[in-house]
Order: sequence, then C-alpha cells, then structure tokens
Amino acid sequence: MTAATNPSPQALSLYRQADEAVRRGDFITAASHLARSLALAPGFLAARQRYATLLLHNLGDPAGAAVQIDRLLEDEPRNAAYLAFRAAAKGRIGDYAAAIAGYEKALAVAPADAGAWLRYGHALKTAGRADDAVAAYRRSLDLRPGGEAWWSLADLKSVHFTAGDAAAMRALLQRNDLAAAERAPLHFALGKALEDAGDAAAAFAQYALGNALKRAQAKYDATAMTAFVARAEALFTPEFFAARAGQGSDAPDPIFIVGLPRSGSTLVEQILASHSAVEGTMELPDLIAVARQAMGAAAGDFAAYPGALATLDGGALKALGDAYIARTRVYRREGKPFFIDKMPDNFVHTGLIHLILPRAKIIDVRRRPLACGWSVFKQHFAAGEAFSYDLGDIGRYYADYVRLMAHVDAVLPGRVLRVDYETLVGDTEAEIRRLLAACNLPFEAACLRFHDNRRAVRTASAQQVRRPIFREGLESWRAFEPWLGPLKAALEGGLTAS
Repeated sequence: MTAATNPSPQALSLYRQADEAVRRGDFITAASHLARSLALAPGFLAARQRYATLLLHNLGDPAGAAVQIDRLLEDEPRNAAYLAFRAAAKGRIGDYAAAIAGYEKALAVAPADAGAWLRYGHALKTAGRADDAVAAYRRSLDLRPGGEAWWSLADLKSVHFTAGDAAAMRALLQRNDLAAAERAPLHFALGKALEDAGDAAAAFAQYALGNALKRAQAKYDATAMTAFVARAEALFTPEFFAARAGQGSDAPDPIFIVGLPRSGSTLVEQILASHSAVEGTMELPDLIAVARQAMGAAAGDFAAYPGALATLDGGALKALGDAYIARTRVYRREGKPFFIDKMPDNFVHTGLIHLILPRAKIIDVRRRPLACGWSVFKQHFAAGEAFSYDLGDIGRYYADYVRLMAHVDAVLPGRVLRVDYETLVGDTEAEIRRLLAACNLPFEAACLRFHDNRRAVRTASAQQVRRPIFREGLESWRAFEPWLGPLKAALEGGLTAS
C-alpha cells in the first residue's frame, strides 16, 4: 500500500458522505462511498480504517475487513491496534488459532492495553482455554478495572466469585467516573456473584439495575416486532409459497438453528457439530446481510420486510440463496457436506430461508418461557438483543416468536423441526436420534459425547456445552419467581406453563 496521503477533495467528500450514511444506518451505501474514496486515494488511512470497521462490525464481512487491515499492516507491521483488529477479524471467520496468535503479537507490542487483554480472553474462551481466559480477564482488570472484564468472568459461567471479588465490584460501582457502558455489565456481574451466594433478592436487584441502564440506551419498541409478525402472517400464505415452489438455490448444505437466546440452541449445535458430516461454525451474520440485499433500496427500513420478498422472481431468489452459500464458504474450514448456522434471531427469517434455500434444514429450539425469559434477563448481551432488558418486553417477544413459528407450521407443515430443550435434557439419546433422523443423518455415538468436542464455541453457553447435560439449571428460575410478574403478564394464554 502507498504511504499515507492527503485525500483529494472528491475522496474526502465521499468519506463524509459515508459518515452521513452510517448515521442513517445505511451501511451498504457507506461501504460503497468508502470503496470509491479508497479507489481515488489508496493512502487515505482514515477511510481504510473506517471501511475495515464497517465491514467487520456492520456488514458481517470479516474476510473483507482482514484484507483492508492487511493493507494497513503493510506500512505499520507493529501497529498494535491493527494487529488486534486483524485478530478480531480472524476470530469472526472462525480461525481462532490465528486470532489468539494475533492478540499475542499485539500484546507483545502493547502489553498494557487492557482492551486487548480483554479481547484476547474472549478468543481463549471461545477456543476452550477457560483457565487462560480467566488469567487474561484478570490481567485486564489489573490494568483497568471495568465492568466488561468482570462480566466476561461471570459469563464463563464456571467462575465462582469470592467475597473479595464482590467487594471489588461494589467499590467500582461507587466511582463517579465509571461510564454507563461499564456500569451496566458490572451490575450483571455482581448479580451473578450474589446469585451464586444464594441471595436471590440482592441478585435480582443488580440484574434489574443493569437491565435498566441497557434499556435506556436501547430504546426498544416492542410494537415493531408485533407488527412484523402481522406482516409475515399476511404475506406468507400457502398460496404464496406454492407459487414459488422449486425456486431458490438447490444447495442442501445449511442447517439453520433458530429460536430465542438462552434456549438451548448452542447445545443442539454442539450435538450436530459432533457428527462427522456436519461442521459447526458460529452465529453467522450472513443471512441478515442477504435479507438486506433482498430489500434492496429499502435495506434500512424494517417496515418494508418481509413485504419486499413478494417482488422477487425465481432468478432473484436463486441468486440470494447462492449468495448466502458463497458468503458462508469462508467459515467452512473442514470440507464437510453440511454446516450449521446458529443465529437464534434468524427465526424472523424463516420464510426467507425457505424461499432461497428450500433444501436447507431449519431447527427451532424452544425452552419453556419462564426459564428462557429469566435466563435472557440475567444475561448481558453486548449488542443485538434490545428486547432483552425488560421482563415485559421479553414476554412480548417470546409470545410473538411463538405466534410466528405457529404460523410457519400452519402454512409450511413439517418444514421446521421443533426441539424442546427440556425434553432434550430429560431424554437425551431419544431426542438426539430424532434430531439426526430429521436431518437425514445416520446416528453416530459421538453426538452423545458432544461435550468431548473441542471445537470453538462463541456464545454464552461455551463452557456449558463442554460438560455433560446439566439438569440442575432447569428450575433455577424458580428462586426468582416473586419478581417475574411482568414477564408472566406479557406472555399470552398458556405460555407461562413451566
């Protein structure tokens, strides 16, 4: 890459237009402006950095982001920020050996970078190196005490905080200079410490404080989800799908696992990924990107979805399915015939999946509403789950999810395999055999020993699925039942059954 240069007026104008597009949430247009800016001024470092960030964090293109950051590293091979960014991109692709090595290079250059230690811990956790992850998180805390590092320890699920840890968290919460972005995860972490100590009332109070902070930032509107379900019900009729039968890509490769967060989807993923014919990947952003592509010019307007699907002909549906297969190829490192895309929120795209990938498998993992709702409420999500910070919002979201999937069952009977988490825990072998049969996979005993699978797992359940079935957690929500009134009230008839 050429050395840093002063951009031309046209390149600078495109950069500013990209900024405006980002503020509107139109990331596709922003990326186009930045690509054109860089074509005019390859040495425009700010534009290349912004382009790489946009590709990684907003457009779900980690491979493209890695290409851009490699261009920057050509001129500054010891730039710690670039090295850490490249490590993050490699992690998003699923190459955790490269991610870990990248963070180690960055930390060799900047050993006092608390944020790099934190992200290094995340990579170690995903790779199954829990003890090393704890050490990295503790090192981050030594350098810069903060809520995100405390929550990262809590999110391992296997770490039991000491009284000294709880005291340190309380002291940190007393600081006036603690940013809200650090304060919220700290409340969640302290809630975990208090829950482990058996103080349900105090734990709930901390979870509630953390959620209130996140809720204020998210500005979630529950009515938008309900309106989306109504639009999907109106559009997706038996006649709509019959008219498009035989269209889309004929690729049979994907196995989509959908549902709600904390529903047991990672467990089902781990079971299937233990089969010799199936590769586990991670929570992929690619179907969301394809949905944006399907919406075209209305990509930033959620109200146009799924209605925009009605405008697509057979050629467009096939192109979208093929585009999804092409986009996801970068994550498939083992050459197996099938791969898993486990993104719980993709249940909203069930209709799209059927249209563009009619041979793909779709598995809906469902956990009982009070157990699932409580588990969601006490989980600090870094991003993307705006419904999760209020018990009433969680209840409405769960009810809308059940309503949408019931509609799919009615108009596409048998298309979606439903796996009940509690049944899976209670009768594991029978459910695994049913799951494999539905995926047209022969039974393999390795699927019963899913906890021996050393694959990388990048979700909140990473440590849990590396242990045998954990039955004790099924009823843990009951200790908090006195405070779950808003969740119960929001759930529609019959859904509150435990």
